[in-house]
This record gives sequence, C-alpha cells and structure tokens, in this order.
Amino acid sequence: MIDNKRNFLIHPQLIALYILLMGVTSLFIGFSFSYLYSRVQSGIPPIRLPKLFIVNTLILVASSYTLTKCMQFYKSDETEQYKKYLGFTLVLTCLFLISQLIAWQQLYASGILLNHSNMASYLYLISGLHFAHVIAGIPFLAIFYYHARKYMVEPVSVLVYFTDPDKKRKLQLLTTYWHFLDGLWIYLVLFFLINLLF
Repeated sequence: MIDNKRNFLIHPQLIALYILLMGVTSLFIGFSFSYLYSRVQSGIPPIRLPKLFIVNTLILVASSYTLTKCMQFYKSDETEQYKKYLGFTLVLTCLFLISQLIAWQQLYASGILLNHSNMASYLYLISGLHFAHVIAGIPFLAIFYYHARKYMVEPVSVLVYFTDPDKKRKLQLLTTYWHFLDGLWIYLVLFFLINLLF
C-alpha cells in the first residue's frame, strides 16, 4: 500500500523545477509589460528585430525536437541514436548562442546600442536573460552527452545506464526545461513582432 502511494508522489526535483519555471515566467511577463508600458508612455517606436531572431527561433525549436527524440531513444534503448541526438542538441544549442551574439552585433552595427532608448535596453535585457538561461542548461546537457559517450560502450554498461531511474528523471527534467526555453523564446519573438503592428 505504501509503495502504491509513493508512485503517485511528485519528485522534489520536479517540484523545484516547476517553481523555478513559474518564477522565470513571472519575470519575463513583468519585463514584457514594462516594455509595453514604457513604449506607450514615451511614444517611442518599437525596435525592429534582426531577421536572425527568427532564424534563432527555428534553431531552438530544432534543438527541442532533437532532445525529444533523445527521450524517445532512451525509452526504446537505442544507444547510438540516443548519443547522436544528444550531440545534435548540443550543437544546435551552441549554434543558437553564436547566432544570437551575431544578432546583437547586427543591432549594434545599426546604431541600436544598449543606451539607445528604453526599448533597446529592454530588448537587450530580455533577450540577454533568455540567453543566460540557455547557457545555464548547457552544462547539464554536456554532462548527459559525456556520460553517454563514456559509459554506453558495452551491453552491460548500456543496460545499467538505461535502467537507472535517476538518469531517466533528470533527462525528463532537462527536456521539460528545454521545451520551456523554446516556448519562452517563441513568446518573446512574437511579442516584439506584434509590437511592430501598433
């Protein structure tokens, strides 16, 4: 009876992740409304996003997709595919970060500096915070990739790896975090694009 009850308990790590994501969501919604309020009050036109912001959205969506495939390959014990898609996710994430740096460089080159206006400050701040949250997830992703390459080399070690409930839970947490970052970026890009309409 006790074991059945334990199966329905939510793991503390999952609760901690949800609390973190709710806090981050509140932070970005607050900055979004501050941006909108400042723009309306000051009458300053919105900042036009570089096209790379759209490209970065596609890159981030792709990384979210490859991480979802990792979870599927983990559940179906497909070792090589699992390792390959972990590598894809890591490469796509690094590509996103590099591309975002280039996008900021394009803003800078067009004369939109951090102190250009309140709108520019908010744009750099909001996109910079998202950038920081992506960086925060990379060590966890890199550890998964490193462990997969190091320990999944023979049938016994592969079996131990795939049957470890702790690894499965952490991969689920990482996947949830990645999907959140993906959804958050889509929201931010849409928010800035919609602001161009009025």
